[in-house]
Amino acid sequence: MRGGVRIQGPSWVGYWRDENGVKKSETLGLRKEMTKTAAREAVAEIVSKIKRSSSRSSFGNFVRDIYLPFYTRKWKGSTKAKNSNRVDVHLVREFDECELSLFKRDGLQDFLDRKAKTYSYSTVNHLRWDCRQIFGMAVSEGLIDRNPAELLFTPKCAARKEKRVMTVTDIRSMFGALEEREVLIRKLAILAGMRPGEIFALRWGRVGEAFADVQERVYEGILDTPKTTQSVRKAAMADGVVVALEHWRRASGNPGAEAFVFPSEKGTPMSKHNVWRRNMEPKLKKLGLRWANFLVMRRTFVSLNKARGADAKTIADQAGHDVGVSLRDYAQTPIEVKRSLVNELEKLVLGPK
Repeated sequence: MRGGVRIQGPSWVGYWRDENGVKKSETLGLRKEMTKTAAREAVAEIVSKIKRSSSRSSFGNFVRDIYLPFYTRKWKGSTKAKNSNRVDVHLVREFDECELSLFKRDGLQDFLDRKAKTYSYSTVNHLRWDCRQIFGMAVSEGLIDRNPAELLFTPKCAARKEKRVMTVTDIRSMFGALEEREVLIRKLAILAGMRPGEIFALRWGRVGEAFADVQERVYEGILDTPKTTQSVRKAAMADGVVVALEHWRRASGNPGAEAFVFPSEKGTPMSKHNVWRRNMEPKLKKLGLRWANFLVMRRTFVSLNKARGADAKTIADQAGHDVGVSLRDYAQTPIEVKRSLVNELEKLVLGPK
């Protein structure tokens, strides 16, 4: 594939073999206007492009060399780990040596149909999204003309997990069964709508008189910025939660501003997995609430507020969710309004003081 040059009349002609071994040639320029060295350099550039294209024209090479190096630059640590693993396990292992130009829409849809028989709707839907993004990038790189994944859909047969929500009775039973620390953690999740990573990364210096200033989160032991732009927020806390936090602070020996509200023995943020497995799950299992994990708690916050007619924008701002670009980027919810939201929820769940 190295190629060379030869004289043909008044011109320099380059020759080489393409990635399939087929002989190719091209007039490079007039001899009076181009030196032999320049002609050789022109051929070398042509051959270099062929080599680059050949090395990334297979699905696996393209994903490893082009797609992942680019997109992992924008993904947060947790997203990077999940997305990279999913693409490797489900897509690269299936299509590693397949040429990008040979993929067809129907073949990719057949792939999703097969996955839907054994994997959840969420997993299959993410794979559909992965395919669209990977092949879309291949189009932008000029490796293929059209995106064969553009019209893919997630099969209806893909199993959807039941999205359970706790009732007020469930919540009260749970609070009665757990210890003070675990109850407080649960209150921050259910009554304040905070994510577990935000709860365990919370420092005393960011606990205000009526809100938690969410500036950090912890994921798999690594401190990071919150999940999204909307996640950086002041999460209002109900009056009862403020009192409970103050009691917990005194019981903890009035730690300094940089100390974590829920520290491990080493002073680092506690692991949500350990707290759940050791301190919550065994007791909730006895109540028939083993299913009420952190995701369920957050879903319960949104669902109970929605059911009682709370403003959708206020709920989203409190939870750090997105309810649309116009509301998210321009409208802001005052802390007083969010405090009213969480105080009303506290009264509903725990009854009047």
